[in-house]
Parts: sequence; C-alpha cells; structure tokens
Amino acid sequence: MVSRVRVWLNRTYAENVFFMDQLRRNPSDRAVEIHATHGDPDSPVLAAADTAELEPEGLSPAAYVEYALDQCARRGIDVFVPRLHQAAVVAHRAEFEAVGTALLAPPPEAVAVFQDKVIAYEAVQAIGAPVPPWWRVRGVDELVAAVEELEGGGHKACFKPASGAGGVGFRVITRAPFSLTHLNGFPSPYVPLDLVVQALREAEEAVDWLVMPRLEQPEVSVDCLTGRDNRVRLAVGRTKNGRRRGFTLSEQWLEPARRIAEGFGLHHLSNIQFRMFGGRPVLMDVNTRPAGGLHQLALCGVNAPWAAVQLALGEDPGEIVPPFLGQDYAVVAGPRPVRGVSLPQQRAEEVPVRAASVPTVGSVEVGAQALPL
Repeated sequence: MVSRVRVWLNRTYAENVFFMDQLRRNPSDRAVEIHATHGDPDSPVLAAADTAELEPEGLSPAAYVEYALDQCARRGIDVFVPRLHQAAVVAHRAEFEAVGTALLAPPPEAVAVFQDKVIAYEAVQAIGAPVPPWWRVRGVDELVAAVEELEGGGHKACFKPASGAGGVGFRVITRAPFSLTHLNGFPSPYVPLDLVVQALREAEEAVDWLVMPRLEQPEVSVDCLTGRDNRVRLAVGRTKNGRRRGFTLSEQWLEPARRIAEGFGLHHLSNIQFRMFGGRPVLMDVNTRPAGGLHQLALCGVNAPWAAVQLALGEDPGEIVPPFLGQDYAVVAGPRPVRGVSLPQQRAEEVPVRAASVPTVGSVEVGAQALPL
C-alpha cells in the first residue's frame, strides 16, 4: 500500500489554494495531506489545508529555520515548499533531509543569484540570455543620468527595488507635473520625476533601485520544472497581454528560460518572466519558487504541482509535454473559505439578537481562477 504524502506550504500566496487542490487531484491517485502556516489568520490557504497553524512573528531567518525543522519533525512533513525565508531554509537542506523532509526549492547558490536583480542580470547576461539595459541607482544624480539616457534613446524610464518580489515598488517616470490627472481614476504607477528627485533629496537613507526602460507586452511567464541533474522536465509559457491570457511553446521564450533554469540549477519549480525590448524578448524577472498562476497550466492538461512533488520525492516524472494548449482565457476573482473567527467573550446583553445567524466562516476573493474568453 502506498503511503500518503504530507506537504507543507509556509506563508504562501492566496492563489496557492489552487496549487493545493491540484495536489489532492493528482493523476497518481495518491493520498495527499497538506499543512499550511501563515502570519495572516484570514489567509484562505489555512482554511484549505488539512492542518494549519499561525506562524510566530518577528523570527530571524536562523530562528525561522529552527521553527521549520520543528514543524517538519512534529508534522511528519515529506515535502516542504518554502516561500518565506527560502534562502535560509535551503542552506540547511541536509538538516531537513535528516528529519525526512525533502525541500521543493533550488539550492542556496541559485537562490542567492536571484535575490538581487542587478547580480541576476549580470549573471544571466554572462551565459548569453537576453537582458534589457539597466542602471543601479542609489541617489539623485544616478537617477537623473539614467532617466536622461533612456529618454534620449526614445524609451520611458521605470524603476523598482533591486531586491523584492511581486511588483512591489515598481514605478514609471513621467515628466508631466503633478496635477489632478494623477488623482482621477484608479492609482497609477506613473510618478513625476521632480517628485521622485525631491523625495530622494529629503530621504535620510539611500535607496537601491534598478532603473531600466519600460518593457513592452506581451509578458510571458515560463513555468519550469527542473531536476537536480539540471535538466528541465517541463517548460510552458503563460502569455499576458492586457486582460487576455494564453499559452505558448514558442522557442523564443522557452529557449532562454531553459538556459537560465539549467545554467543556474533552478531545481524544482521556477518562474522566468520575459517582456519585449527592441523587438525581442528580454528577461524581466526570475522567481525561484512556484508562480501564483502555476495552476493555470491545468488548462493544458498538466498537473505541475504534483509532478514537482514527485520529483522532490525522487520519483522522476520524465519529460512532460502538454498534450494540448488551452484556449485564451481571463483571470477573475472568486470566493474561498477562511477559518472561523473566535469572538472574545461578551456580556449577554451586548450580544446582538442576530448573532446566531452570522456564519463563522467567511470568504475571501483570490484572483486566480481562469475562465476561457
């Protein structure tokens, strides 16, 4: 009898409720139990898991590793998919293996390269993969010089933190003065250069930004599954052009993604993102973890989360080729349960008359369900 597999996801994105769904609906018909931890009690991944705990706050990376090792030992975790403190966790792979846990994550050397976008661009360029021009900026003079050079070449300048994820801190530079235009409608990523310069001059500490041209659509995220032998088992591109999403197996996207995944040993699941510059694809970012939209490959007949767990367990799934490419689709929000809330004790006369009719389980919208266009 084949034993069940116990998988742990720590402080992961809300969209990974679908990652969890796919693990349970695996084509091997293997029993899977999922443990989840998070700092947010209302994260839907906690409600979706078989067992769940709130994570302690304020742990240093070293202390978090001790916490993670204890979780794996106590919970009998077979496969750990680390997001929070990934770099610290993978540096202790041997200790996790000693308690019977496989890490679904790249080796520490690969994680380190892609924590800093400048180091990443330099390393990727060195192996012949395409990257856009970039400038590392820490102050006003460097910023203005980079913006002027880009604008002189007919490009819009943008900047983002040299380290970070999820598009946090991304802004596009404009020469238009601040006006009501910036206050109408939804918030915009466009910021006037003079306000950025003023903020830098008034700041008490230096910034660490990557300045580069605004890259053009389409955006293509290539999901890769790579073995510890550095050989890619799966590579599928997910295209994004405005609201419209789709899939591609075009080598103009897959070839540089494979080169990066194999060249840097991005074992297990990674996500390599490209956009267009000068009429050709160039690297935008590399995530050394499963992408939030990975589950969308189900529209191509592929269960990537399960193949990754198999690989982590030493059960090589072999080369995976999608049997078909799904039709174009859009991403919409949908409700998912959250865990019940324990209300503090109240005096009887303070309890509302309708309290008994209030559900103990709410819902949260997660924007990752794919519907065909």
